[in-house]
Amino acid sequence: MLNYVWLGLLLLGIGTALITDISNQSTDKYRNNEPLRAELILNRGMDSASSASYNAKILVDKSTFNVFYSGKTDSSVLLPASVTLNPQKHSGSLVLTIDKSSPEIWQEMAGASGNKNELTGAFTYKAEENNTLNIRVILESISFLKLKDITNAALDYAATAVNIAIGLIGIMALWLGVMKVAEEAGLISLIARWLRPVMKRLFPDVPGDHPAMGSMIMNISANMLGLGNAATPFGLKAMEELDKLNPDKGTATNSMVTFLAINTAGLTLIPATAIAVRAAAGSSDPAIIIGTSIFGAACATTAGITAAKVLQQFPLKEGFSNWLKNHLRGILIFLFIVLLIVLAGVFGAGSLLSGISGIIKPEYFKNFIEVLSIVAIPALIILFIGYGAIKKIRVYERFVEGAKEGFNIAVRIIPYLVAMLMAIGIFRAGGAMDWLIYILKPFTDFIGMPAEALPMALMRPLSGSGSLGIMTEIIKVHGPDSFIGIMVSTFFGSTETTFYVLAVYFGAINIKNTRHALPAGLIADIAGILGAVFIVRMLFGH
Repeated sequence: MLNYVWLGLLLLGIGTALITDISNQSTDKYRNNEPLRAELILNRGMDSASSASYNAKILVDKSTFNVFYSGKTDSSVLLPASVTLNPQKHSGSLVLTIDKSSPEIWQEMAGASGNKNELTGAFTYKAEENNTLNIRVILESISFLKLKDITNAALDYAATAVNIAIGLIGIMALWLGVMKVAEEAGLISLIARWLRPVMKRLFPDVPGDHPAMGSMIMNISANMLGLGNAATPFGLKAMEELDKLNPDKGTATNSMVTFLAINTAGLTLIPATAIAVRAAAGSSDPAIIIGTSIFGAACATTAGITAAKVLQQFPLKEGFSNWLKNHLRGILIFLFIVLLIVLAGVFGAGSLLSGISGIIKPEYFKNFIEVLSIVAIPALIILFIGYGAIKKIRVYERFVEGAKEGFNIAVRIIPYLVAMLMAIGIFRAGGAMDWLIYILKPFTDFIGMPAEALPMALMRPLSGSGSLGIMTEIIKVHGPDSFIGIMVSTFFGSTETTFYVLAVYFGAINIKNTRHALPAGLIADIAGILGAVFIVRMLFGH
């Protein structure tokens, strides 16, 4: 499945880019080799005897710009420029300074030369008047811009993948070293025994005393506390241990898929990153998304686990009637839960949440989780290492042994990260994401999701940094406490980067046949987004 998705991302990204470039060339979107009338305002008097350089500003009248580019600019264009003049030939060259306030089409054109902050051109003029020249400027020729964007994105994302893996080396070495000490001392087995009833139902194929149980517990706990960097080593260690139970190497087991479904659901008690972005944007209540994020993530977790358990039954070798009979109890429980959720939404989930908030003040809950998150890492290190010392384990040697494993795993995932992030970069840079947004707009309108929030919902499963950038931009435009600002913040706290998680975790143990892991993860993402839309609309309205 992942193989086809990866190939699809590449083909859609490149295909969309090619179609867009051909269309732009045929319609002459960028008006190559055609002069644009403008005024050039020099910072000082012109030297008419010899060539010289000047700081200047270029002014293009609104109507002239709109006619030339068939655009809808609301005001005249005024940009700084560096100019070199040749008075003898009444000509010159210029370099425009481009930023986010510049016309969108010029921002696109600036990226063609590799420097997104500059746009070059040549011009001619007839005479100077009060340090102002009436010029006819021809900007740099633009062709196959989207394909160039794809090339740049592929290289940039490949470098990003390596940087991520290198950044993981130290964290992996630290936590797998600590885990090795705890494992040798028997602490991981002890924790697993305490949670055996719950874990045994989720992972019936894993023995209760197996090291994988302890690693999965630590991973899920770290994720819930928002300790993302600490959670990854535990998760990779869990996958390594699960692979030891795998009779068919290279193919994901049911336990692996269920574990990844929980990870891709992203259940976190405090969405610290989203709260920090909201606070930086001047929100009056940055932590207001804690409750909505927990609700959305709970929907994602429930849907992800359910999807993993249901999909693992296919193909139905026993026949549909026998399968239905054997799993009737589970199906009825699932339908009952869905019914309760629907009834809660229809008959007063808002009142229920208000009642809970009256008993447990949100600020107290937030403060408690924040304190717990701060002390969690030092406490875990002291607990694990201290317990090993009490059990007379040679803690230093065991720590170094585990740290070596962490280093090897971090290096091993580099090819998988490069492959996945490169494909995502091409898909996004080629414009396929924009097409997907256009296709899905009728559905999002139907469920009440603002069109402005759709890019965030689509990017979240693909890229953590990409979705963070989109969320920051939306909050900047609409405000952190607006309906849309709260919704995209909740999206960030309710879901995870599914493709990244699958690439890293399966890459660490060379899993090629991911079976139903991707569908389960995407179902969790969809449930998280829908849950977020539901709870935000219910509590904040629009």
